[in-house]
Amino acid sequence: MLTHVDHIGIAVTSLEEALAFYRDSLGLAVHEIEEVPDQKVRVAMLPLGQTHIELLEPTSPASPIAKFMEKKAPGIHHIAVAVADIEAVLANLKARGVRLINEEPLTGAGGKRIAFVHPAATGGILLELCQSA
Repeated sequence: MLTHVDHIGIAVTSLEEALAFYRDSLGLAVHEIEEVPDQKVRVAMLPLGQTHIELLEPTSPASPIAKFMEKKAPGIHHIAVAVADIEAVLANLKARGVRLINEEPLTGAGGKRIAFVHPAATGGILLELCQSA
């Protein structure tokens, strides 16, 4: 059901400041920068092998990323795994009583279909399921 780690989401206060490290110091290329209005974030995707580093900058204090940084700090926000059929994975998890944040897929960066599994179900890690558009 899970195929690979798609990306690691990192909450940042400023994409420009974060890119000074990831792009300029580490030499990672920027695949794209886009705004995801539904999630109230600007996202920079940086390929790293078969996966990506996803930098997430909040565009509103109401953003889930802004709220995350209020409680914790900038840093790793989630790990995303690729799935072939997000509805089937969600149905399986729901049938097993796994606590979900999203029972239906949303649209995320790059037009991917996404849903989150609650950290209470995963030992404290926010897990994102994502299916390519």
